[in-house]
Amino acid sequence: MAKLKGIIKIEGTLDELTFYKTQDGHLVKTKSGVSGDRIANDPTFQRTRENGSEFGAAASAGKLLRDTVRTLMLSASDNRITARVTQLMTIIKNYDTTSARGERTVGVGIAAAGATDELKNFDFNINAIISSIFYKPYSVDTATGVISITGLVPINDIAAPTGATHVTLRGAWAKVDFAGGTSSVEYTNAVNLPIDGTSGNVTLTPAAVPAGTGTSVFLFAVEFFQEVNGVQYTLKNGAYNALSIVEVA
Repeated sequence: MAKLKGIIKIEGTLDELTFYKTQDGHLVKTKSGVSGDRIANDPTFQRTRENGSEFGAAASAGKLLRDTVRTLMLSASDNRITARVTQLMTIIKNYDTTSARGERTVGVGIAAAGATDELKNFDFNINAIISSIFYKPYSVDTATGVISITGLVPINDIAAPTGATHVTLRGAWAKVDFAGGTSSVEYTNAVNLPIDGTSGNVTLTPAAVPAGTGTSVFLFAVEFFQEVNGVQYTLKNGAYNALSIVEVA
C-alpha cells in the first residue's frame, strides 16, 4: 500500500494498480491476482476461508450491537465506530475455545469467563471518552438498570467543552443475544441540567426491563448543548458527546 501524492486524485483501477480514497488520504495498492473462485475452493486458501468466516461473524455481531444502540449513537459516535466495534467482537470471538477454527463466534465466546469485561467501558466516541468528561462516581443497579448519581455539581464534575451551557444525561439497558442474533433495548429518562454550581442527585431509570434474553449491556450517555435565546443546540454535530458501556451482566 502506498500513499498518493500530487494534485491529481484518482479513484478506480488502472492496469495493475487500484486507487482509492480513505480518511487517511488517497492510497494505491496493486491489484490482487487471486480470483474469488480460487479463494473459495483451493485448499491452499483454507486458512483464508476460515479467517473470512470468523471475521464475517464478528462483523455481524458488531452490527447487532450497533443497531441495538443506534438511537444513542446518532449523537455520540466517531467515524471509525464500525471498525472498532468489529475489532471488539473479534476479541470476544477469541474467547470461544470450543468451536473449530473458522467456526468460532461471539455468541459462544461471550459466555466465557472474562469475555464481558471486554465490553465494559467501551466508548462509542473515541474523541469523547466518558471517563475523561464525567468525573462524578455513579452506580449501576444491574437488577433494575437504574443509574444513580449523588451530589452532582455540573460545573465541577463535568468537563464541558467551550460554549456549552447545558448537559443532558441519559442511559439505556439493552439485552443482546449474540448467539440468536436478536436484541432489545429500553431507554431511561433524560435529565437536562444547566452547567453551573448547583448540586443535585440524578436518577436515570429505564422505562421497562428489555425483552428477551442475552447479555445485559448498560449504557450511559452525556450530551452537550448551547442555549441561545431559550433554544438548546447541540455542539459541533455531537463531536463532544460521550456514550459508553458502563456495566455488563
